[in-house]
Amino acid sequence: MKKVEDYVRSIPDFPEEGIIFRDITSVLQDADGLQLAIDGVNALLDGTEYDVVVGPESRGFIFGVPVAYNNHKAFVPVRKKGKLPCETISEEYSLEYGTATIEIHKDAIKPGQKVVIVDDLIATGGTTEAIIKLIERLGGEVVKIVFLMELEGLNGREKLQGYDVDAVIKYEGK
Repeated sequence: MKKVEDYVRSIPDFPEEGIIFRDITSVLQDADGLQLAIDGVNALLDGTEYDVVVGPESRGFIFGVPVAYNNHKAFVPVRKKGKLPCETISEEYSLEYGTATIEIHKDAIKPGQKVVIVDDLIATGGTTEAIIKLIERLGGEVVKIVFLMELEGLNGREKLQGYDVDAVIKYEGK
């Protein structure tokens, strides 16, 4: 039986020489790969009590919505600035070259709600760190953070110290 990592396409020297790009489109394009990925993320949540799943656009939607659906939980999207129609709060975070801003609806998380964050990848941890700040500003409690893949060589967990972080697949390098 195949494992989900068997469906991940590794592309050497992209976007620059020395980097191995881990492509999830090959996981999504295969029914078995997609099912293994969703089941793997879901399995990491066994025993976790939570009220809502939060996922950033766009790949956090892909993995977060089926997890929320499977467990009869709400799903809350985090989007790029200017994409949500109602009143929002925002958080700016650093990118390799510059900054970006993400937003969440101001009424999306109720005080005291237990929140799980689901995304496809943890690299440097900056996006997830910003999502945590948004959730906590709204009074939510982040009880677990789950990724399909982790690039351990980029040390993203360092920004998420004190939180329960897990990944279905862990790659040693960048």
